Amino acid sequence: MGSVNTTTRKKNCSQQLPVHTGMMMNRCGLLTLQREPVPLKSIEVELEVRDHVATVVSILNYKNKEDKPLEAVFVFPLPGDAAVCHFSAQIGQTQIVAEVKEKQKAREEYDDALSSGQQAFLLEESDESPDIFSLHVGSLPPGESASIRLEYVIELAVQADDGLRFCLPAVLNPRYQPQGSKGAGVQVTSVPASLVPYSLSFSARISSPRPISKVESNCSLDPLQYLNTDQTQATVKLAAGHKFDRDVELLIYYKDAHQPTAVVEAGQASAEPGSLMGDPVVMVSLYPEFPQSVMSSMVSCGEFVFLLDRSGSMSNTRIRSAKDTLLLLLKSLPMGCYFNIYSFGSRYEHIFPKSVEYSQQTMEEALKKVEQMEADLGGTEILQPLKHIYSQPCIQNQPRQLFVFTDGEVGNTKEVIDLVKKNSGSHRCFSFGIGEGASSALINGMAKEGGGHAQFITGTDRMQPKVMQSLRFALQPAVVDISVTWDLPKEVSVTVLSPPITALFQGQRSLIYAQLTGQSSEAAEGWVTLKYSLAGHPSENQLHFSLRPAEDTGLTVHRLGARTLIRSLEMEERDRRGQQDGGVKEKVVQLSVQSGVSSSFTAFIAVNKDNNEVIQGPLVRRNIPTPGTFSIFMTSGQPTRKRRELRTVPVSGSPVMCEEMETDGLMMMMMEEENQSIKSAVPEQPPRDPLLQLVSLQEASGCWLLDPALAAALGKTNEEVEKSKPEKASSEVWATILALIWLHGFKMDAKDEWELLAAKAASWLSAQNGSKHKNKHSVCDGYTELLQSVKGAWKEKRLDFFELLEDVSPLIREASSVLRVNGGESQI
Repeated sequence: MGSVNTTTRKKNCSQQLPVHTGMMMNRCGLLTLQREPVPLKSIEVELEVRDHVATVVSILNYKNKEDKPLEAVFVFPLPGDAAVCHFSAQIGQTQIVAEVKEKQKAREEYDDALSSGQQAFLLEESDESPDIFSLHVGSLPPGESASIRLEYVIELAVQADDGLRFCLPAVLNPRYQPQGSKGAGVQVTSVPASLVPYSLSFSARISSPRPISKVESNCSLDPLQYLNTDQTQATVKLAAGHKFDRDVELLIYYKDAHQPTAVVEAGQASAEPGSLMGDPVVMVSLYPEFPQSVMSSMVSCGEFVFLLDRSGSMSNTRIRSAKDTLLLLLKSLPMGCYFNIYSFGSRYEHIFPKSVEYSQQTMEEALKKVEQMEADLGGTEILQPLKHIYSQPCIQNQPRQLFVFTDGEVGNTKEVIDLVKKNSGSHRCFSFGIGEGASSALINGMAKEGGGHAQFITGTDRMQPKVMQSLRFALQPAVVDISVTWDLPKEVSVTVLSPPITALFQGQRSLIYAQLTGQSSEAAEGWVTLKYSLAGHPSENQLHFSLRPAEDTGLTVHRLGARTLIRSLEMEERDRRGQQDGGVKEKVVQLSVQSGVSSSFTAFIAVNKDNNEVIQGPLVRRNIPTPGTFSIFMTSGQPTRKRRELRTVPVSGSPVMCEEMETDGLMMMMMEEENQSIKSAVPEQPPRDPLLQLVSLQEASGCWLLDPALAAALGKTNEEVEKSKPEKASSEVWATILALIWLHGFKMDAKDEWELLAAKAASWLSAQNGSKHKNKHSVCDGYTELLQSVKGAWKEKRLDFFELLEDVSPLIREASSVLRVNGGESQI
C-alpha cells in the first residue's frame, strides 16, 4: 500500500538489501539488540469445531508503550482456503466493526484517517497469495491499548488415517519472488529466534454427532476434557510456553467418522430474498466408497513425474527425507510404466531428457543421481520446470501423474495454480508441503486444480507414509464422467456454488455448496446423486436430506459457500485478464461486500469516527515479528539463504515510513552467531534406516538377490542366510521370501511405506510360480498365510530374525513347496 500522507513521519527508510536473485529485503522494522518494544503483546485463539467445519476467532492485543503515536504492521499467515468474515477493534470502551470495501477505496480511507489524526484499522489479503494477510493498526496514542478481533471459518481436511486436520499457521517463511514477476510480493527480514515479543494462547471446543475418540497435536496439549457422557463434546488447550517454532496442528478423530451429510442453513433475515445471503444454502459432504474388486486392481501403467524442490530452504533433514521418499517411490513403481525426476531452485534440472520406461537400468541410473542431490539450487522458481513438464507430449496409454515436493516458499502462488489448472486435462497433480510455514494456498491449490491430493509434512512427521498414500491414489484407476444431479421439490431451484468435481478418491471427502431458491415446507426433502465411472464400471452414491434448516449454525455455511464462489470467480478473472472480463472483478467485489467475506479485491476497513480528539505528534511505524524459518549469511559480500531457524519480520513491499535504526551491528552479530553455529553444528550423516537399507536392494522387477548386502540388511552373515535356503529353491525366490518375512516381522509399524513394493514382490513370486504347480494353493495364498503367522509370532514372542524363521518353519515348508522353482521340492 502507499505510504501514509502525513508530514510528521520520520525519514523514509526504504533502502533495500538484496538477498538473492529475485528476493529483496527491507532494512526497516528490525528489532534492535536493545529489544526496542513492539506493540503486539499477545494473541488469543479460540477454535470451535463442529463436525468437519471450524470457526476460528483470533484476538490480537496491542499496547503502545512509546511516547509517540504508533502505527503497527503485522503480516501473518492464514489457511489459504479460510473465509475471513469478521474484523473489529476494541479501544477502551469503544468497539469499531470493520466493513468490507473495494481494496483501493479501503486503503485510501485508511490513509485519509491517519492523515487527519484518526484511529484506523486495515486488514487485507496479499495480491499474490490468499494465505498471507497484513494488519495495519493506525494512530494508536501513547499508552493506549487496542484489541483486534479476527474471525474466519474453514473446512477441515481429511487425512489418510481418517483424522481431520486443523492447522493454525504460526510460521511465515519468506516467499521467493522470481525475477520479472509482477507485484511486490511478501518481503521478509530476519531476527534471532528469542526476540519474538508476544505470547500465544490457544483453546479448542469440539462437537460432533459422533463420539470424539482422540485429539493429537504436534505441540504440547493439556489433557482432553470431555463435556458429556457420550463424548460428543470436548475441549482442549495448548500447554503454556509455546515456542513459535512450528505451526499449531490438531488432528481430530471421530468414531464412525466420515458419513455422508447435508446441512441446510437458513438465509440472513436482513438480506434480500433471492441473493446468496438471503436464500438457504446447503453444504453436502460425500465420501464415495469404491468396490473392493476395483480398488484391488492397481493400474500397471502411467507416466510418473517427480518434481523436487532443491532450494536452500530445503536443506538438511528436508532434502534427506525427500531423497529417502524418492527411493521408496521408485522401488514401488510398476513395471511397464514411465518416469522422470525434475529438481528446481533458481534453475531446474532433469535426470532424463524425457520420461523413460521403468526398468532395472533406468531405476539404478535415477537412484544414483538422486543420491547426489543437495539443496543447492538457490531460489524457489517452480513455474519454469512446470512449464517444461507440461510442454512434453503425453505418452499414449500412460496417464501422467505429477508429484510435487516443496516447502512452498514462492511469491507467485496464483500464477503457479493457474498454470496447473490450464493443464489439468493432461495430468493429475499430487502436492506435498514440507516443513513449517509451507504455503497452504499453493499446496492445496495445485492439488485441487490438478485433480490430485494434497499432503502436509510438518514437525516430526515422516514424509514417506503420506507420499505412499498419494502413490496408491495415483495407481487407482481414474474416476471419470463425474456428475451431480439434484432432486428437489418443484418450487425449489438450485444454484451450485462449487466448481465441478474433477477428482474422486477412496475415503476422501467431496464438498458441494449450493444456493436453494424458493419456498418449501419444513417437511420437504431432497436428493443429491453423485454419478461416476471407475475402471469402466458406472457407479453412483445418493444422499437423502431434509430441507429444514439446521439450528445454531449462524452463517457459517453461507460464508464457506461465498468463499468457494469468490475463489472460482477470482480464477476466472485471472484467466480473462487483458480481455473483456465481463465484469468478473465487479462480481467478486459485490459478493465479498454482500457476504462480508474477504477477497483479493477487497479489504476490511475500520475508522474510529467517534474519537473527537486529533492524535498529535509524529507517527512511528513498527513492523511486528512473525515466526519463520529463515536467516541470512554473508559470503563474499553477498547474502544468501541459509539453514538455521530464526524468527522473521515480514514487511510490506512498499517503502516503509519509520525511524532510522542501527541495523549494521545487528547484522554483524547475526552473521557471527550463524558462523559459530555452523562451525559447531556440522551434521553427521546418520546411519541408514534398516528399512531403507533393505528397500534399496530390491530389484525393479520386485525381487531381491541372495547376496551379502541382503544378509547385512537382515542383520546376519552371508553364510547364515545361504544356509537357511531350501536346497533346490531359487536364490531370488528365497531372498524375496526372507525380505518379506523381515518386513512383516519387524516393520509392521511402517507398513504404509513398504506395502506397494511388497505387493510388487508378491506379484513377482506369483510370476515365478507360473502354471507349473498343481497344488490348489496359489503363491499368494501361501505367502499371505505365512506372513500372517510371521506377524503373529513376532508380536507375541519378540523373536530375532532366525528365531522367527524357526518358529514359523512348518509354514515356510508349506509355502516353499508352493514357491518351488523348476519342479524341485523345497525343504528346510
